[in-house]
Amino acid sequence: MALFLLVTFGTAWLAALPLWLGQGLADPLFGPLIGLMMFTPTLGVLAVWLARRTPFRAWARQTGLTLGERPRRTVGLLLAAWAAVPLIVYGTLALTAALGLVTLDLGRSLFASVLGASADPHTALIVQLLVSTLLLPILNIVPMLGEEWGWRGWLLPNLVASRGVSGGLVLSGVIWGLWHAPATALGYNYPAIGPWSALLFVGFCVLAGMLFGWLRLRTGSLWPAVIGHAALNPAAALALLLGDAADPPNTVFAGITGLVGWAVLAVIAALVFKLSPVRQAQPVT
Repeated sequence: MALFLLVTFGTAWLAALPLWLGQGLADPLFGPLIGLMMFTPTLGVLAVWLARRTPFRAWARQTGLTLGERPRRTVGLLLAAWAAVPLIVYGTLALTAALGLVTLDLGRSLFASVLGASADPHTALIVQLLVSTLLLPILNIVPMLGEEWGWRGWLLPNLVASRGVSGGLVLSGVIWGLWHAPATALGYNYPAIGPWSALLFVGFCVLAGMLFGWLRLRTGSLWPAVIGHAALNPAAALALLLGDAADPPNTVFAGITGLVGWAVLAVIAALVFKLSPVRQAQPVT
C-alpha cells in the first residue's frame, strides 16, 4: 500500500509541478500536464506488480483488467453506466436550476458565448450532446484506464478486504479525492473558493467512488468503472456551459460535483447498495 501511494502521489505532484511554478490554471500546459497526471495511478500499480513479481495474467485478473466471472453482466453494466452517467449529470443540472441555484438560458449561456453570435446554439448543443455522450467516452477510455486501474482496479479491493465494503469504499474515495490536490488546490472545479477546492472535491470523490466501486465489486472488472468515468468528464463539462454567461454557475452548488450533485449521488448510491449488495473483495496479492 505504501509503495502504491508513494509512487501515485509523488508522480502526480511531479507532473503538476510546472503549474505551481508557472501560471496555475491559466498555464497553457495545464491540459497536457493534467492528462499526464491521469496515468500516475497506473504507475503505482505497475510499481507494486514489479515489487511482487506476480505473473501478469494473474495480476490482470486480480486487478480487474478482464471482464470478470460473468462477462455478460459486466458488458451489460458497462453499457448501463455509459447511458446512466450523462442522464445523472444533466438531471442534476435540471434539479439545480429548479432549486434556483443556476440560471439556464441557452441563448445567453456560456456555451453560446463560446460559439459566437453566428452559430445556432440549439443545433450546436444537439451535436455536442451526441459527441460528448457517444464519442468522447470512447476517446477518454485510455486516460480513464490510467486512473481506474489504480483506484478501482488495485486500491479498492485491497481496502475492502481489510476494512470491509463500507470502510474500503469511503477510504478509497478519500484517497482518490486527495490525489487530485495538485489541480484542485489551484482552484480547479471550484474557482470561487480557491485552495479549499482540494477538500471539497474529496466529498464528490467519495460519493462518485461508491458508484464506480459498486460497478467494480459487482462485476470483478474495472471496465464498467472506466467507461462510467469516461462518460462523466465530458458530460460534467458541457453541463456547466449551459449556465447564463451573465450569471455563471457557482460550482460549489451547481453541477454534478457541487453540493446538489452530492445529494443526488448519495441517494443513487443508497438505492444501488440496498437493491444489489456487493460481496467482500479478495486482496490483490
